[in-house]
Amino acid sequence: MNGRTLKSETLSYGTDEAQNLAFSWPADVASPRGIVALIHGGYWRSNLHASLMEPLAASLLENGWAVANIEYRRGAFGRWPAPLEDCRKAMGLIETAKRESSIQGPIISIGHSVGGQLAILTANLADAVVALAPVTDAERTYAEALGENAAHEYFRTSPAETPGIYRQASAVRQLPIRTRTLLIHGANDSRVPIGHSLDYTRAAQAAGSPVYLREYEELGHLEDIDPLAPHWPDVLTWIAGVSPSESDGATGEQEWV
Repeated sequence: MNGRTLKSETLSYGTDEAQNLAFSWPADVASPRGIVALIHGGYWRSNLHASLMEPLAASLLENGWAVANIEYRRGAFGRWPAPLEDCRKAMGLIETAKRESSIQGPIISIGHSVGGQLAILTANLADAVVALAPVTDAERTYAEALGENAAHEYFRTSPAETPGIYRQASAVRQLPIRTRTLLIHGANDSRVPIGHSLDYTRAAQAAGSPVYLREYEELGHLEDIDPLAPHWPDVLTWIAGVSPSESDGATGEQEWV
């Protein structure tokens, strides 16, 4: 790929029509600041798509970042662990695109809701992660019937019946992690209550993981993917301070707790 001419293209990382990502290069930029991988949410339902993240993609492009907006298998034809496997493959493709494009900056994952779940679970493939109101505990999501019983609908089984699936799908069960991770969450979020992020952050920090939380008093679940919402300038500032290979929680961390 030639960074000086590339604007936008769809790249496939598998044979399924959902296994693709939209790779975009900021206009009139010879060398982007890095690549941001966007992972959308939707409580594993197939009727919600990567287009949800396009407003954030536009903002990132305006700020000099290359963007990889990831689509992945989900719903009835993408049962777990398909979303996780797909995001791992997509991150591998993004690393290849970075190398072939000679981009020197970091790879940062930004995921929303279930996309936040997937971003954290693939954090070892990024230099830093921003998780917007992430689903960090699939068993708790099931127990609290969040997202109109989304976990029951998607997994088609209970945590008691298949504990291994729920454990694999839960970031809180995969600690510690080494990648710098910033959680963004609104205190008024009803789709994913902020208690999930508070408990995940406490557990992660107790395990020695470089995980931090920025809490907002008023930030609804869908506002997380609105670049005009109050959190977004803070996210842009935070990712601007990330350098490649900072998975060890290097200096410069803004410890928002």
